[in-house]
Amino acid sequence: MTELIYHVATTADSYIADPNYIADDSIFLYEGDYGPAFLADIKEYGIALMGGKTYELGLQDGMHPGDPWPLAKFANPELKHYVFSKKLNIDSNEDVQFVKTNAIEFVHTLKQTVDQKIGLCGGGHLAGSLLDHELIDTLILKVNPVMIGQGIPLFGSSKKHIQLKLINLKQYNNGVVLPKYKIIYK
Repeated sequence: MTELIYHVATTADSYIADPNYIADDSIFLYEGDYGPAFLADIKEYGIALMGGKTYELGLQDGMHPGDPWPLAKFANPELKHYVFSKKLNIDSNEDVQFVKTNAIEFVHTLKQTVDQKIGLCGGGHLAGSLLDHELIDTLILKVNPVMIGQGIPLFGSSKKHIQLKLINLKQYNNGVVLPKYKIIYK
């Protein structure tokens, strides 16, 4: 099956956004030497998955309905986006497909039928569901040197017990640490 990589920014206490779904530069470091490495990683993905809340954040920041995630599209113009939301009422297009059906079944089928790396770029709830069904293969965390005490958890409400095998670890001058793990399901 195709590799599914959860590549996400997080706080040191494992939140991907604050309680109001804010994930901007008031929490995360976007400047510094991590940027070029992140763009290089995105170029390796053929498909990007995201939850509806993550997509809605982009709309609040000026994206138009149906637009692909700007940074991802900049790094890789060929990147196909799948957004999982039962409530967003936006038409799919060539770049972005809005999926209202069962995310688990859809991603399982996708992993069996495509031959491209799949990047999960946001959505703690979606990530938790995919983890619970053992569909995430690799975890890349952009750990920011900040703790916020509460917010949107890395894996939503999932209580799945997993082990992580460290594949690679990078540290950047701005304090960001980037561990890459293979997920080992029990």
